[in-house]
Amino acid sequence: MTQTTSSGVTAGAAATEQTGHATGNLPILILGALGVVYGDIGTSPLYAFREALHGAGGNPNESEVLGLLSLIVWALTIVVTVKYVIFVLRADNKGEGGTLSLMTLASNAFKKRPAWILGLGIVGGALFLGDAIITPAISVLSAVEGLEVVEPRLTPWVVPLTVVILIGLFMVQRFGTARVSTVFGPVMAAWFVILGITGLFHIADAPQVLMALNPVHGIEFLYTHAGISIVVLGAVFLAVTGAEALYVDLGHFGRKPIITAWIMLVFPGLLLNYFGQGAFVLSHPHEVTNPFFQMQPDWAKLPMVGLATVATVIASQAVISGAYSLVRQAMHLNLLPRLEVRHTSEEVAGQIFMPQVNFLLLICVVLLVVGFRSSSALSAAYGIAVTGEMLVTAILLFIVMWRLWMWNLLVAMVVIVPLMVIDIGFFVANAAKFSQGGWVPAVVAATIASMMTIWIWGRRRLAEKTRRDEVPLEFLVENLAKKKPTIVPGTAVFLTSDIEGAPTALLHSLKHYKVLHEHNVILTVVTSDRPRVADEEKIRIDAYNDLFYRVVVTFGYIETPNIPKALALARKLGWKFDIMSTSFFLSRRSLKPSPKGGAPVFLDRIFIGLARNATDATEYFHIPTGRVVEIGTQVVI
Repeated sequence: MTQTTSSGVTAGAAATEQTGHATGNLPILILGALGVVYGDIGTSPLYAFREALHGAGGNPNESEVLGLLSLIVWALTIVVTVKYVIFVLRADNKGEGGTLSLMTLASNAFKKRPAWILGLGIVGGALFLGDAIITPAISVLSAVEGLEVVEPRLTPWVVPLTVVILIGLFMVQRFGTARVSTVFGPVMAAWFVILGITGLFHIADAPQVLMALNPVHGIEFLYTHAGISIVVLGAVFLAVTGAEALYVDLGHFGRKPIITAWIMLVFPGLLLNYFGQGAFVLSHPHEVTNPFFQMQPDWAKLPMVGLATVATVIASQAVISGAYSLVRQAMHLNLLPRLEVRHTSEEVAGQIFMPQVNFLLLICVVLLVVGFRSSSALSAAYGIAVTGEMLVTAILLFIVMWRLWMWNLLVAMVVIVPLMVIDIGFFVANAAKFSQGGWVPAVVAATIASMMTIWIWGRRRLAEKTRRDEVPLEFLVENLAKKKPTIVPGTAVFLTSDIEGAPTALLHSLKHYKVLHEHNVILTVVTSDRPRVADEEKIRIDAYNDLFYRVVVTFGYIETPNIPKALALARKLGWKFDIMSTSFFLSRRSLKPSPKGGAPVFLDRIFIGLARNATDATEYFHIPTGRVVEIGTQVVI
């Protein structure tokens, strides 16, 4: 699963950079979607049916195999094809998808944005990041476990080899994926073709598996095996993990390429492989432990392990890049503090590397592999975060259908309620595995959601504190117009998040230097609820007088906030901006907790810790360091 992932084929990402909608050569975009969108769900056959067999007892009879296959087939059909392809993909925010995009879309349906929708967005984003640590671990581990089928004596090397592969994957992130991403699509296309061929080859051994297309077999299985139905549903859900990537990567490839890839190649390839695994189990009773690898001919086992490892690395790469992209969106929406963002491609702005996020993901993923030691054990931890995120998506989609698309309430409920019932069923099934490992993504998600909540709360408290102590900007401008201090040549830009108050850096500059530049710009950066803002809408300039100007720069929530580039656009509005004669004044706040602040001191300390680890504004806004003057202030909160 990915959240606005950015590791895709360059052509696809570049096509969407300016418009927000994927345009270009359809076959190339389809190939790109195969490499990025379908990596996670495409590697599910490695473990999904195997875990369903284990949940059913290990040696199922024909009716039980048909029941398990029917549950998997209809889970893929209803969750992916009906929910995501038919409905969710239509809910794009100016071409972009993902939890935070859907959150902003749902918020726009109300005049006053409700806090509970923000809460749903926070929960959905946190659940994605909680799940992001599971996908690389279980995917790569399940592929390397194929070595146990090839040569059982290699079993002790499975975990060390998996750790080495994952460390290598995270180490190369700093170099970007622009070069290797061009082969993601062809490799995954080959993977899905081979999935289909190997499955089709074995269907002939037991063609009765095709009877699993009848949903009655799945329903009968749940009815006759009520005691283990929760366990089995938790395993069946593994087949649809990664479905949310269809929506997450909507902005990179567009709706048509994603749907075409699913219908023409991915869905048929997955179905054929699951049917083939079922047929292999029926024709080889009492001897199947890992049907995906065991059903390969002896000469193909080792090459299949290699191809599966490459496919799982690609799936992991998509998740890692998605985590970068989601965190960057959260930063721009002020849900998280600023973190370092490095751009790894000059052509594609979406390809980024975030060192802090990368390091934390690496530590968590390696600990999971070493701690659980097998993909079967890890499967217990997999699912609870994804089902939670899918549930959040369904709720937000209902709001969009009803309030934004203006659907009749009854019609919207007829569509959403059955889908939510299925989501809730899968969520309950995965919640049952909480003590076996499901607590891992839940704890990670709860920690991230708590950090987001504390950050939002702390920023509001800080803004209130600053507002109480501030001087109204218009009052200051009027007084300086009447009694001008010494005027020096050049332009001074004062950054502030408060449109009404005078910037702290301006007040301290006047206090200590007692001079004023001939041009003074009060600059505020605003994040739009749109993914991108057109150049002609980015800059708004208001002149107070000959000395002072108010400039508001608006960036989309997936755009890189580059202030010098944005100010260069102001030349079209008549402002002769020259970076070499401009100084940027920033205030650096030193925050101190106060026992009398009215809030628990530990919350203050967490907020202060987050603020101290935030990337400074100079780097975040891409301001040349040689043009920056920082003025320190101390604030007690």
